Amino acid sequence: MSTTPSPHVVGDKEYKLSQQLKDKITDLSAQYPEKNSVIIPALHLIQDEFGWVPPAAMRQMAQLLNIASNTVFGVASFYTMFNNKPVGRYHIQICRNIACSLNGSKELLEHIMKKLGIQIGEVSNDGKFSVSTVECLGACGSAPVMMVNDVYYENLTEKKVDQIIKSLE
Repeated sequence: MSTTPSPHVVGDKEYKLSQQLKDKITDLSAQYPEKNSVIIPALHLIQDEFGWVPPAAMRQMAQLLNIASNTVFGVASFYTMFNNKPVGRYHIQICRNIACSLNGSKELLEHIMKKLGIQIGEVSNDGKFSVSTVECLGACGSAPVMMVNDVYYENLTEKKVDQIIKSLE
């Protein structure tokens, strides 16, 4: 019996594409004349399913679509919208672009990390929160900005951030 862990397992969780997810990806691929065009929408489906994009799921997707795995990994690692490792139930993304930086996003990031007791890329011990920085959230006129999962928060202050975090706890 082999003691090598399955490449589809991280910790005690198996990351295998369900038949339903495979069907969705296959149906989606029929809408595109180029197989590579389906990579981003398929990665979104995988992330919606698992909360992040596990390497095993990317390999399975590549095999299903007959695309090179390194192409899929390249797309997933290029775009910050894809989580390449597990994140908390509430994934806080702080914009670090120029408008947000000039309006205090770095100080807000430090405040959030201190409040939650985690650093960029870490998940809180209770699994509720994770923090990352992103290059731009496209709301420069209301900087500083952060996104929690898919919800935008604009014109932030430490007090507003504290209220947001409290509402999520």
